[in-house]
Amino acid sequence: MKAVIQCGGMGTRLRPFTSVLPKPLMPIGARPVLEMLLKWLRRNGIQEVYITTGYLGHLIRTVCGDGSQWNLKIRYTQEMEPLGTIGPLSLIRDELNEPFIVLNGDVLTDLSISRFVAAHRKHNDPVTIATASRLHKMDFGVIDEVDNTVQVFREKPTLSHLVSMGIYCMNPDVMQFIPSGIPFGFDDLMLQMMQNGTPVHVYKHDGLWLDIGRVDDFQSAQAISWEDQSASIEVTATAA
Repeated sequence: MKAVIQCGGMGTRLRPFTSVLPKPLMPIGARPVLEMLLKWLRRNGIQEVYITTGYLGHLIRTVCGDGSQWNLKIRYTQEMEPLGTIGPLSLIRDELNEPFIVLNGDVLTDLSISRFVAAHRKHNDPVTIATASRLHKMDFGVIDEVDNTVQVFREKPTLSHLVSMGIYCMNPDVMQFIPSGIPFGFDDLMLQMMQNGTPVHVYKHDGLWLDIGRVDDFQSAQAISWEDQSASIEVTATAA
C-alpha cells in the first residue's frame, strides 16, 4: 500500500519556529517529526511513500532523500502555488491506482494501519477517516434555549468531540471529487461527497495521537520517550 504525506503547509501555528523550518522538520527530542512518521509507516508495513511539498520543500528533500535509510521508496511533488490540504493528490492521481493512506506531516500516533485498512475494506466507499476523542474546556457558560427561554445552563463545561486525526484511507475513485490546479481542502472534499450522497466512514482510535501543529501537543510530545513508545508499538503489532 502507498502512503501520501502532506507536507506543503506553512506551519503558521508554530511561528516563529516555522519561519526557518517546515513544520514536518520540527524536532521532537533530537529527531524531526517527519522522520518519526516515516519510521512509524515502515513499522506498519508501508514501503512506498509520496511526500507532497511546497513551503521550504527543498529542506524536506535534503533530510529525507530517497528514503533508502529507512528501507523506503520516497518520491516528491512540488506545489508551485498552495493547493490546500487535499488538492496535492491531483498531482499524482495516475499513481494512486489502489487503496492508499493519506496523512498530514505533523501527526504522531500509535494507530495500527493494518486494523485501520481492514476497517476501510469492509465497505466499498471512497474514504475512511481515522478519528479520536478530544475534550474541550469551554471558557463560557453554555446555554440551551427554546423560544428565547433558557432550558439548560452549564457553567464552563468540558465537551467531548470526535475529531479527525488527519489520517485517511482512500480508494482511487475519490479522485473524481478532487479538481486539478486549484486549492482544495479536505473540508471541500467532505462537502462534495456529502452533496453527492457518497458515504464517508470513520474509524475510532482510542490510543496515542498528537497534532504537532498545536503548541500544546508539540510540547507534550517532548515529554514522551519515543524509543520506549516505538518498542511498545512493535510488540503490540507483533501480538496482533
